[in-house]
Amino acid sequence: MLPDSPPTAFAKLRLAVSIFVKDVGKGVFTITHSGLAMLGLVVVLGVGVALFRPDILAQTESAAYEWLRSRQFSLWWEPQNTAERATATDLKDIPSKQAAVAAWLASKYRVAPEPMAALVAEAYELSNSTKIKPHLILSVMAIESSFHPYIQSPAGAQGLMQVMTDIHVKKYEKYGGKLAAFDPLTNMRVGTQVLQEYIRLKGGVTEDGLLFYLGGDTLQSDTGYVAKVLAEQARLDQVAAGQKVSLLSLGPRPFDLSSTIAAILGL
Repeated sequence: MLPDSPPTAFAKLRLAVSIFVKDVGKGVFTITHSGLAMLGLVVVLGVGVALFRPDILAQTESAAYEWLRSRQFSLWWEPQNTAERATATDLKDIPSKQAAVAAWLASKYRVAPEPMAALVAEAYELSNSTKIKPHLILSVMAIESSFHPYIQSPAGAQGLMQVMTDIHVKKYEKYGGKLAAFDPLTNMRVGTQVLQEYIRLKGGVTEDGLLFYLGGDTLQSDTGYVAKVLAEQARLDQVAAGQKVSLLSLGPRPFDLSSTIAAILGL
């Protein structure tokens, strides 16, 4: 009988591959089996915790959500936190002088104090960059819109500061377009920029700049507009100084929706 011939190189390679595949298969099976067993154990433990210790489950969920939020993961099943987008600030989070002004304006114009606090804080920020007094910015808003951000005049002036959006549409481009006119802070920024340009155009005279802001050079009479703005500014200066100022001071009447609808319908 002839002795067996030695295996060829190809046969050796085939055998090695076969052994490797078998070993890998066994390893995958072992890992999968162990993983499924572990998963089953976790599920059982989870169900047990949910049934007998719901407080631990709630704490675990809260910690998991907080971990995901801290890493800016989007949870599609969870409502978005829109509070961060709201134009609102707690009065205790702004300086006391600003808080006093915000509280006074909120009471006079029937606006919630938190949004008013955000507007007051923004007015002070804009004052630093434009050199326009913050109470002048706030007074323009008071007389123009009574602090209602979605109001529009028959002429097309829009928002808190009644900016003519079609005329100043380019100023809104960096904020995303003309619809940004209805974002309170954006309207404030654009309106203050426009007022700054008009005061500079009129040689730095605030009164003349306000008159131009109201209606340009074609305006025949301001119907007391400039005086109203400056009077409101003076009242805000007094409030900020700690003086007691009556809410019954002459000023614009707060926007009354029912009266406006009645006027439109001729009732």
